[in-house]
Amino acid sequence: MPLSFHKMHANGDDFVVVDARNSANPVTSALARRMGDRHRGIGFNQLAVVLDCEDADARLMFWNTDGSTLDVCGSATRGAADRLMRESNSTSITLRTNRGLLTCQRTSNGNISVSMGPPLFGWSDVPLAQEMDTLVLPLDGDPAACSMGNPHCTYFVDDLTSIDIAAIGPTLETHPLFPLRTNVHFVQVIDRKHIRLRIWERWGGIPLGSGSCSCGAAVNGIRRGLLDDTVEVECDGGAVTVQWDGVGSVFLIGPVEAVFSGTIADSLLKD
Repeated sequence: MPLSFHKMHANGDDFVVVDARNSANPVTSALARRMGDRHRGIGFNQLAVVLDCEDADARLMFWNTDGSTLDVCGSATRGAADRLMRESNSTSITLRTNRGLLTCQRTSNGNISVSMGPPLFGWSDVPLAQEMDTLVLPLDGDPAACSMGNPHCTYFVDDLTSIDIAAIGPTLETHPLFPLRTNVHFVQVIDRKHIRLRIWERWGGIPLGSGSCSCGAAVNGIRRGLLDDTVEVECDGGAVTVQWDGVGSVFLIGPVEAVFSGTIADSLLKD
């Protein structure tokens, strides 16, 4: 049976949505790798599969380009929410992910807001390889760590242009301190309400943006006392807003845009 897909992006952070409701999940690790190939497939940073769910409007399953799964993707969650809200002519839906139930709303200016759940700060929640304070890690540059359902490591720097992310990022991603690897953030604080963020994404290299990384970077800045509870996060591809009161759920607010829809060729579907 032909498999339809929808290509979308959030400030250049591109993803693919496959709607598999009312059917068996068609996506395997091998298919996710083929779809994610930018030369021989569709290409994406993440893939979101929309599945039936008994206690929410739908369930989302996420894939990386290497065929591994992840618990959450802020950009793809916003994209799936946008599609489902348009389909149901509503402004609010609830989606289940491995991160839990995420409430999504369309704002008055058309952006999508997602309640991403509370951040986690325990060393075993990130996870780290050994017990330590996640507010200041024992690495050069004194980064902070947290989990948004995936691991994040945040460096605060004076001049973002001086950082060679392509050279530093892979070493930090695979540092022994992070048994499941980590997303790495480099943050320049513009003021208490505004940061400039560049990212080395776990399994993915340097993206134009990332919803969960924007959340993790803002949360670690708020923990450090550097930022207010509402932060504009400016990535290479554009800006999102992150809100966190220091206690409860983190809210991620930003635009999404459809690019094209299509049908995957049978040759790509074959193992």
